[in-house]
Amino acid sequence: MRKSLAVAGIVGSVVLLLAVVALTPPSAQARSLSRRNGAPPVPRGWVPPVSSDRWECIVIHHSATDYGGAHRFDTGHKEKGWDGLGYDFVIGNGSDTRDGQVEVGPRWTEQRTGAHCRSPEDYYNEHGIGICLVGNFDEGSPSPAQMQSLTKLVRFLCRKYDIPASKVYTHGGVTHLTACPGKHFDLKALRKSVRN
Repeated sequence: MRKSLAVAGIVGSVVLLLAVVALTPPSAQARSLSRRNGAPPVPRGWVPPVSSDRWECIVIHHSATDYGGAHRFDTGHKEKGWDGLGYDFVIGNGSDTRDGQVEVGPRWTEQRTGAHCRSPEDYYNEHGIGICLVGNFDEGSPSPAQMQSLTKLVRFLCRKYDIPASKVYTHGGVTHLTACPGKHFDLKALRKSVRN
């Protein structure tokens, strides 16, 4: 009798555990799993619903404006005749969005070709993930919150797509036609923090 009660208790516990897991949203399950595996959790939007193996590098930009966000830039890019926001991600400075807030653009969600870095054969739009920080870094540095978010995002993308830190570039560094993202942006420090 005791044995059958013990078995019933174990079976009941297992059924309850399975019910809890079944009712837990997948995003919470993924967050829990990533924490158990020691990896810091990342926002769901950073992982696109469609996978792609085309990403080979990351290109960092600044907006060269004091204010902005994904919505404002999307409108501006459409006014230029583009098909929408040219970047995959935009990191706010506290003007249109929270300081350090990472906005995920539709190009990333849909895994479409970028419109952020024209080059011969369009390599950096085809194979480069475009990240824009709001601000003018010829006049001042990115905020600590922006750099913290950028480091977390770039580290995640480098690991997810097997991109070495040496392939994290600046817009001006690859085109040599602009100073973007400005003289106060420290690419060397970003690469170092991504490696750690």
